[in-house]
Amino acid sequence: MNRLYLIPTTLGDTPAEEVLPASTLEALRGLHVFVVEELRSARRFLSAAGFRGHVDELELHTLNEHSTPAEVEALGELFERSDVGLITEAGLPAVADPGADLVAMCHRNGVPVVPLVGPSSLMLALMASGLNGQSFAFRGYLPAKTEERRAAIRRAEKDSSALRQTQIFIETPYRNDALLADFLCGLSQESRLCIAADLTLPTQTIITLPVSEWHKKKDFKIGKRPCVFLLLAR
Repeated sequence: MNRLYLIPTTLGDTPAEEVLPASTLEALRGLHVFVVEELRSARRFLSAAGFRGHVDELELHTLNEHSTPAEVEALGELFERSDVGLITEAGLPAVADPGADLVAMCHRNGVPVVPLVGPSSLMLALMASGLNGQSFAFRGYLPAKTEERRAAIRRAEKDSSALRQTQIFIETPYRNDALLADFLCGLSQESRLCIAADLTLPTQTIITLPVSEWHKKKDFKIGKRPCVFLLLAR
């Protein structure tokens, strides 16, 4: 029976061989049908991962946040003739990613799912944060509106304090500094906040400080970089 391979991608322009195991690259290079979130970035990744000069020979289908349930179901016919690789924008497929719908469809239809090894920004950030790695929650994206976002931050801090649990967030890069400002506005001075940006890249930045110390870093800017935010309340 044909399978769905969940293919991790690099978190930036790091060479694929530096962050993806040889077994993952070997499996990737054995496929010719892919479901991808965005065609241009997928083509760039595939070229860098071993298909340079041959990307046009591959069969690429899109699955993104705008795909309908009927479009996801239609992708099932691909497995009647081939193995399929799922590629997300960065990191692990189906984690904070619309590809989860394809994985669920495969389970409903008895298609074997094969997760492959690669970088996870969430786990890398948690590893490096010095915060509680025994109990943690991934809360994804916070609301876009300021008041709703600040209320969600206060709820997350209360949960963290009650459960002694690290709270993990991600954000669209252009909102990074606005989110940092809201964290500093809404959190208690004793809570610890970790900023983990550009993971696996030469410009990697990982800093964990109490909120009181973050207030002293008035010139610090994250900028438009992929970033994970982690919070642990005291």
